[in-house]
Amino acid sequence: MRDVLLSLVPMVFVLASTTTAEHFQPDKHPLDLPGYLWLAAAAMPLLLCRRFPLSAFVLVTALTWAYYWSPYPGGPAVVLPAIALFTVTRLRGPLLAGLVGTGALLAVLVVYLIRGHMVFDTRIALSVVGLTAVIGIGTAVRNRVSAVRASREQAAERQHRLAERERLRIAREVHDVVAHSLAMINVQAGVAAHFADRRPEQAVEALRAIKEASAVALADLRATVAVLRTGQGLGPAPSLRQLDELLEHTRATGLEVRVHGSPGVLPAPVDGAAYRILQESLTNVVRHANRASTVDVYFGRTTADLVLVVRDNGREATEPSPGHGLRGMCERAAALGGRLDVQVVDGGFEIRTRLPVCRDEDGSPVAGAIGQA
Repeated sequence: MRDVLLSLVPMVFVLASTTTAEHFQPDKHPLDLPGYLWLAAAAMPLLLCRRFPLSAFVLVTALTWAYYWSPYPGGPAVVLPAIALFTVTRLRGPLLAGLVGTGALLAVLVVYLIRGHMVFDTRIALSVVGLTAVIGIGTAVRNRVSAVRASREQAAERQHRLAERERLRIAREVHDVVAHSLAMINVQAGVAAHFADRRPEQAVEALRAIKEASAVALADLRATVAVLRTGQGLGPAPSLRQLDELLEHTRATGLEVRVHGSPGVLPAPVDGAAYRILQESLTNVVRHANRASTVDVYFGRTTADLVLVVRDNGREATEPSPGHGLRGMCERAAALGGRLDVQVVDGGFEIRTRLPVCRDEDGSPVAGAIGQA
């Protein structure tokens, strides 16, 4: 439809204007059916101008100037090659448009010279000015279109990055909630099954722990799913203020957890990331540590960072293969400009995290203890 309008509107304009101009040119041959068909034929290549801009320009220019050399009355048929040249400029660039436009103008001059006409008059100057104006306008439109397209692509890319970042955030939240809760439930279920006959009271305690862990997991998952469904809210907001509850769940599996130092007051993003990293670290000890009985958690503050170290006393540990949990912890640290390192220490694992934090209002760091870390 766009191509049809590009051809039909100029053709109607040229036919109507030339018909009107005929009354002011009595010495010219009156427009008849061949003359109208000629002008219509000169406009027809504009149908293919966007697909074949160079070929359409050459054909339109040749038909238009051939009409001007005919005995028919003159008119604004020059707008036809101007539209074709504008399209060449917009689609192929001003350099190529300038070359083909100059070539077409030189070809017209050569034909005029061969026919013995005087060519160095105001028509030449007007042709050069018109050629320059068309190419200039086409270049401006081309640059504008390119700028708008680039802006849209940047906006789409930015939106894609934001969506990808949010998707990864939700994936980390779901993984951390499910992995930690299922690890606790799995251990407590094993305890309940082991003591069901010999120590029913201990089995009951394990079942209560399972009920509590599953309730917390379901609440977090509901909140996360609500964010996905509605696109509103921030979902679960983990914090080291829930540290005692987290440690209690871990101790319920039989591990001794010792805390050294204090994290102090933290910005919300650092607080949440530290909690999730600690949660996943404890989950890894419960699920993967070999004969671990003790976990040491060290909190410390340097001049600008929070240092969190989680170390277990497992045996015969090997270098871990990166999985969803370890990758998620590294992403959380990297998102805040920090880093996370995992290494084997005395047969067990040590996860050392460094997260940048803001200073207190007086500019001094919050004191803490790193212990043996």
